[in-house]
Amino acid sequence: MAAIGGEDRLIVSREGAVARITFNKPAKMNAMSLDMWQGLLDTLATLETEDDIRVLVLCGAGEEAFVSGADISEFEALRATEDGVATYNRISEAADRALYDFPKPVIAQIKGYCIGGGMGLAAGCDIRICAEGSRLGITAAKLGLGYAYDAVQRIVSLAGPEVAAQVLYSARLFDAREAQRMGLVSEVVPRADLNQTVTALAERIARNAPKTVRAAKAAIRAAQDPGGPVSRGQVDALVDACNASADYAEGRTAFTEKRKPAFRDR
Repeated sequence: MAAIGGEDRLIVSREGAVARITFNKPAKMNAMSLDMWQGLLDTLATLETEDDIRVLVLCGAGEEAFVSGADISEFEALRATEDGVATYNRISEAADRALYDFPKPVIAQIKGYCIGGGMGLAAGCDIRICAEGSRLGITAAKLGLGYAYDAVQRIVSLAGPEVAAQVLYSARLFDAREAQRMGLVSEVVPRADLNQTVTALAERIARNAPKTVRAAKAAIRAAQDPGGPVSRGQVDALVDACNASADYAEGRTAFTEKRKPAFRDR
């Protein structure tokens, strides 16, 4: 387990092929400070290179929140000038982009409040599983903050323009079941079952062929953002690599021998 930030504000743990990043500022409901954004950016860069990590889970420490947004107490010092705003936005938006572009599956384990930047982080994940009683929304309109294009685009891609409009214009919080009906989260489970549900899904994904999963994620991203950073040609190349891989041969052999395959990302 590794801690990042002067007060261990980001905790990185690994169990088998699953890595977990815990936002660890429960006294402020895990509100994101600038060092946490930078820590997230650095951690994602490291985890991307670790071949033994196949799935990433994001969660919040404590019982009250996944991430309750940005740490507004920093704004007077860090976002009160044009240069300060530019620096803060550059780092936070780079972290958001790195999460969205992360090539391995990412699951958001949401418990409690998931607001503003927390909702942005969740939208950048592949799958969002939410505990009953959680509250989700983007309250930028109550603060006078502009919401960046990339963040809006992800909400639109996730749930459609009408839901994005309702979320952004109203600035209200939606309960977990509302969020599920709107398409903002994929599954809602009892709070006591959340960790077990997410862990079981992460481990199930991690047992599958990594090249196939990466190709599928790339294809999903390309379909969400035609003309974006992931091209059809890149997806085709990833699919071809699957078909030429030792893992594909292992999958065929395991099926014939009626046993579970042992994929090695080769």
